[in-house]
Amino acid sequence: MSELLVTRHESVETWNLNRPQARNALDRALVARLSEAIMSAESTDTDVVVLRGTGPSFCAGADLALLSTYDAARGDTPREHLTAIWDLTLAMERSPITFVGALHGHAIAGGLELALACDIVIAAAGTLIGDGHVRQCLLPGGGASARMERAFGRSTATRLALTGEFLPAEHPAFGTWLHTITPADELEPAVTAVSASLTAVPASARSAYKRLLHDTHEPLDASHRDRELDTFDQHWLDNDVPQVLRAFLNKTRKAAR
Repeated sequence: MSELLVTRHESVETWNLNRPQARNALDRALVARLSEAIMSAESTDTDVVVLRGTGPSFCAGADLALLSTYDAARGDTPREHLTAIWDLTLAMERSPITFVGALHGHAIAGGLELALACDIVIAAAGTLIGDGHVRQCLLPGGGASARMERAFGRSTATRLALTGEFLPAEHPAFGTWLHTITPADELEPAVTAVSASLTAVPASARSAYKRLLHDTHEPLDASHRDRELDTFDQHWLDNDVPQVLRAFLNKTRKAAR
């Protein structure tokens, strides 16, 4: 089974994260497929990419089962994996392609970080959105600390970061970020309408304007990535976070029996 399903209609590609059994959690294979898909799309004159998730959620974040395999006592951290996620989001922002995030179910932790790298975000009503890292004694590793304040403002970013709570898409906190909130059964036509409005204008002008908007603020780069990941690593090692994750996963498995 492919971790990423890619379909194309004219100059619009739809990328479906395809790990529904894990709520599309980001493992190594999925991140690698997404990075490959960007290079492929840019080489085939793709104008718009719609990023979606199969199953009950858009994306529930990085794969906790994968993260739990690292041994903090031996100095092991998932930095290589998190760097790949960070670099994926940087590539999305720098790409001439317009990225449309279509959210449903859950967009939390790494899922939110993917959505924050999109240019336009649409959500089904009831979608739960949040940072969530602190719930599992984690810090962000995919850009949340660098992007949330830009997207939501300082007050909302601080609230989501420090409480780990999830808010529904309809919450006023997301009013200036979400392009559209639609009933779940109307998400598809909403995505189609936005894609059509994007492809109705010259691609060269749209891409140049995206770059101009991106450069209005200090563009994110490897220095922002490394600042976040340096802090992640230190916290990971000081608090033996893998042990916390393993306890959480064991509790979740027992509850599911």
